[in-house]
Amino acid sequence: MNISLLLEMAAEAAPDRIALVCDGKRWTYGDLLAAARGAFELIQESGAEYVALLDESSEASVIALFGAALAGVPYCPLNYRLADADLAALLDRISPALVVGDEERVTRLQAGFERDWGHTIYSREEFSLKAQETVPADDSREYDMGEGVAVQLFTSGTTAAPKAAILRHSNLLGYILGTVEFASADESDAALVVVPPYHIAGISALMSSIYANRTIVMLPAFSPEGWLALVESEKVTNAFVVPTMLGRIIEAFEKAPETDVSSLRAIAYGGGKMPVEVITKALERFPSAGFTNAYGLTETSSTIALLGPDEHRAAIASDDPKIRARLSSLGQPLPTVEIEIRDEDGRALGANEPGEIYVRGDQVSGEYKGKSALVEGGWFPTRDAGYIDEDGYLFLSGRADDVIVRGGENMSPGEIEDVLLTHPAIADACACAVPSVEWGEAVGVALVLREGAQQPAETELKELVRARLRSSRVPEKIIFVPELPYNEMGKLLRREIRAILAN
Repeated sequence: MNISLLLEMAAEAAPDRIALVCDGKRWTYGDLLAAARGAFELIQESGAEYVALLDESSEASVIALFGAALAGVPYCPLNYRLADADLAALLDRISPALVVGDEERVTRLQAGFERDWGHTIYSREEFSLKAQETVPADDSREYDMGEGVAVQLFTSGTTAAPKAAILRHSNLLGYILGTVEFASADESDAALVVVPPYHIAGISALMSSIYANRTIVMLPAFSPEGWLALVESEKVTNAFVVPTMLGRIIEAFEKAPETDVSSLRAIAYGGGKMPVEVITKALERFPSAGFTNAYGLTETSSTIALLGPDEHRAAIASDDPKIRARLSSLGQPLPTVEIEIRDEDGRALGANEPGEIYVRGDQVSGEYKGKSALVEGGWFPTRDAGYIDEDGYLFLSGRADDVIVRGGENMSPGEIEDVLLTHPAIADACACAVPSVEWGEAVGVALVLREGAQQPAETELKELVRARLRSSRVPEKIIFVPELPYNEMGKLLRREIRAILAN
């Protein structure tokens, strides 16, 4: 199968249903399919080997995704927030491409590059208009039946050149067909999409809603006030947010409690660690919504584990510390995947034993351009550290590379941060390794004070950690910062704090 069949099935089932709302414009499923077929013709005529998007979310991102699938070339959305030099390097790696978005920037970067990329460039408006006006010369197409590349996403590349993660049609369809029921949405169902188009969560949100025949409501540039306004005006029923977004949404809602959010039935979150205080507040502020924690990676075609609404409610209502602790878990694996925790030698570990998270299943790609990262048996090492408890709940400790090794003892930054966040004056915390002559590495922490709180003494904070954990976890270096650095998906940029602590 080819992912374009998702849109074709949706358009055949409900051609006149509203599929997309963006910037005040409305598109039916029939409109989107016709535009995707027009885009297919534009891509064919251009001779492009990729379709790149350098823009915020809009109708163009949907048309480009499915037009590329019809044309049998990879869809490659690019991070428009990158510095010029980094973006130019990526544009060079995907030439020749049909590029949709920032015409001026691509042209300027090309002028300063030593070789001609051969890109065909359209603005968002021009691409969408031409796609609507173009009728394919021949409607009989031979589909790529699953092994071809549907999407190519560049990783963040914090320490080296970004890797090109490969997602094949079979991977993406393995996720969608295993988790979404076709045409299951009511005509009134509307999903608010605010995740950047170059993130797997944004792509999977489009495909999931289309296969379910749900209306997609796009918010190209996030603001909490804009998010709440769209929920009210479009009667949004479903949404996906990252933790930092949810915190800001709650603050904005507390300032405008008259906003009607009663339509919200389901809010999923992921992309970073969700503070227990934030999700607790969210459950109180949006009582009619069911919350889901979704954990996944680019290389796994999105979600592989879920903590569902009933589990959230049970955890918040329980006096049992073990059940309440599930609020900070990732939930349980999807039935379509297998997850194992392994040690450094690749040995599978038992309940509550910390190690690296491995996953396998049809939706798992584990592939980069020119290289597979899968190990024996088709398992993908995620580089995330965590453990599974005796009831099957998955807990994340951070990246495997973030583990602090003090005198040969491995320590999770997450467990130290969780303890520090119990202090009433601490709003946010980041623990990471700092150099130590005696131990090789020691614990350093950067803390953010709550508004109006007085800075606690270092001795008080160290004693808090010592009492809850053990002396080896006590931070040797403590600094206070105005805020911690997060990326647009809510992931803590621990490397930046590590650099500050090292200095």
